[in-house]
Amino acid sequence: MPIRLPTFRKKVLELLASSDEVKVMHVSDTPESSYRFIEELIEKTKPNYLIHTGDFADNIKLERRPELKPLYREALRKLARILKDSDAVIYVVSGNEDDPEIVREFFGESIVEPGSTVEIEGFRFALGHTWKDVVSLEADFRLYGHNFKLIERGLNGVLGVNFVLLPSRRTCRVKYPSGTDFDRGYKLWRGM
Repeated sequence: MPIRLPTFRKKVLELLASSDEVKVMHVSDTPESSYRFIEELIEKTKPNYLIHTGDFADNIKLERRPELKPLYREALRKLARILKDSDAVIYVVSGNEDDPEIVREFFGESIVEPGSTVEIEGFRFALGHTWKDVVSLEADFRLYGHNFKLIERGLNGVLGVNFVLLPSRRTCRVKYPSGTDFDRGYKLWRGM
């Protein structure tokens, strides 16, 4: 059954689906509960580029619970299938909750080191897991996740799924489904 979307989200998705511009889709810190949502976004918007800035199975806190590697591997297998089933070019950055060897197993050719810059359609995208990885890099867009910090020319993938339309440079954010932050292990948004 498809996910029911609020009216505003539907309008943003209609805009993205109807755009003939190049679409860059950015996600970060994705718990397994968000995978179906991400898959539907890919199907509806047909991005040309997919960027994940780490913590691929953010409900499995591998940094603190290394014994959960088998569950993490299965989660990564699901996410890799979703991302690779698209026709998009994929870039991924490992996060603090990721196992680099397992990430390499599923995304070897798509891995970018945190703090790297890639060129997409003539624009520079700085990629990192945290804002510190990208804040000092010269780039048109700085993509990261990990926490709720905002920086200049930065797109934080924790706050929502980001889309960059090129060449117009227009950006859109689609909020994750409710409960995503809870599934990431955040109990509540502080100060918001």
